[in-house]
Amino acid sequence: MTSASQKPEIATFAAGCFWGVEHIFLKHYPPSQNKGILKTAVGYTGGKDSPAGPSYQEVCSGTTNHAEALRIEFDPSVVSYDELVEFFYRTHDPTTVNKQGADTGTQYRSAIFTHSPEQTTVAKCVTEEVQAKHFTPNGKKIVTEILEAGSWYDAESYHQLYLFENPEGYQCPTHRLHW
Repeated sequence: MTSASQKPEIATFAAGCFWGVEHIFLKHYPPSQNKGILKTAVGYTGGKDSPAGPSYQEVCSGTTNHAEALRIEFDPSVVSYDELVEFFYRTHDPTTVNKQGADTGTQYRSAIFTHSPEQTTVAKCVTEEVQAKHFTPNGKKIVTEILEAGSWYDAESYHQLYLFENPEGYQCPTHRLHW
């Protein structure tokens, strides 16, 4: 439960196939354990606006420029936005353009879609810290986009909680804790 003074906030992350992104966040922040994540949805954002919303097939075609993304409703009195941003970086490879593991295309890009000027500031600050600590020493550069959130479209129902419903389903090998 959120405190009376803290309204739930939204965080939106794209880090490759949304099945694995949702799975790793919920494994580490299960709503049943009151770790701050209240609920999640996988969907599409960052592309062309569409009255009906894009389909999975349209997003995969690359013609809509949408990213597969995870939308998190969280309680900021339990988990901070900066903690979620750092966790996002820990759980994928933010140094590859439009690619995670074998998955390639604009829908698999690394992006943070911010919902306020404060989130933009935090995302940029955490990105700089993570770059300096975890990537500069290895000669790698974070290519994650930090963009203002636009229209959100929930993915088809069979995509929601996919790896919980299909434990043997495909999971990108980059979706693990890297540090």
